[in-house]
Amino acid sequence: MVASLQLELTAAPAKTSATSLTLRHRHLPGTSLITVGGEIDLANSDLLARYVGRVRRPGDTVVFDLTGVSFMDCSGLRVLISAARHADDDDAGVRLAGVRGAPARLLRIVRLHPLLPVYGTVEQALAAPANRPSTR
Repeated sequence: MVASLQLELTAAPAKTSATSLTLRHRHLPGTSLITVGGEIDLANSDLLARYVGRVRRPGDTVVFDLTGVSFMDCSGLRVLISAARHADDDDAGVRLAGVRGAPARLLRIVRLHPLLPVYGTVEQALAAPANRPSTR
């Protein structure tokens, strides 16, 4: 279990004209931690997808810290599902942390918790045992 985690994230801010999205990442042993802030929608979901593809290390579990995400539509959900499929190809998985509000409601509606398990905090997501469902 992770007793404490000091998040010293590498900043890589990104903005779109319609909505803003802030992206940061940190590499931990066996984990790519990606922190997302703002709104994930059709205007910027491709930016998120490219960012994930660039910073995720093959074989790493990907933990998305979505604490700062106030809105997510289906295009954002598509990015998370795609990340889970890529992680599955590398015998890894994806975990979501700190999902609240509208994004949490979307995830409850689509019932993808077996594919995209949700944890209350980043620390809980990092400490969770490896239990990858296959995306195939």
